[in-house]
Amino acid sequence: MANSGLQLLGFSLALLGVIGLIVGTILPQWKMSAYVGDNIITAVAMYQGLWMSCAFQSTGQMQCKVYDSILQLDSSLQATRALMVVSIIVSVVGIGAATTGMKCTNCGGDDKVRKSRIAMTGGIILVVGALCAIVACSWFANNIIRAFYDPFTPVNTKYEFGAAIFIAWAGSFLDILGGGMLAASCPKSNTKQSKYPVKTNRPPSSNKEFV
Repeated sequence: MANSGLQLLGFSLALLGVIGLIVGTILPQWKMSAYVGDNIITAVAMYQGLWMSCAFQSTGQMQCKVYDSILQLDSSLQATRALMVVSIIVSVVGIGAATTGMKCTNCGGDDKVRKSRIAMTGGIILVVGALCAIVACSWFANNIIRAFYDPFTPVNTKYEFGAAIFIAWAGSFLDILGGGMLAASCPKSNTKQSKYPVKTNRPPSSNKEFV
């Protein structure tokens, strides 16, 4: 019962993590214009994401433009997009495998040990997908920090972290936590080898008794 509850908790956390990864990947607020120096007072806030860039005006209107060409994008942005897409695909596959192997589902047959191993495999897949997302977010964040502290970067073009990168980070950590719980739910084998040799019944003696 405790093993089934651990699987259910891990699956719920992993599902929330995958939703966070999808939302974070779609949102354009991966980095936002930093209000430093002479750029403190401005009527327009600039946002840049993995798929589009947006301008938020003080009147409440937001205008977004999808990137025209993939080849014109920075190589780090292309790598971040690829890693996030791979992370989502791998995590969805892990969710499917975990669903098949959970004890509370009827998929995968009636063999409990086999189902637990499938759930463990799904947890490992989820952890791999989450690691891809962590690498992508950390790489993107490192580029933001390096550009921010670069003295040759103009003040009006400096950016800081947006909300989407934090959502993606949170989703990846939830994914790791849930995948770890699913991976740890595999039961130990109950078959133990005996320390002593097994006694076998010997056949009756064939010697004849003589009177």
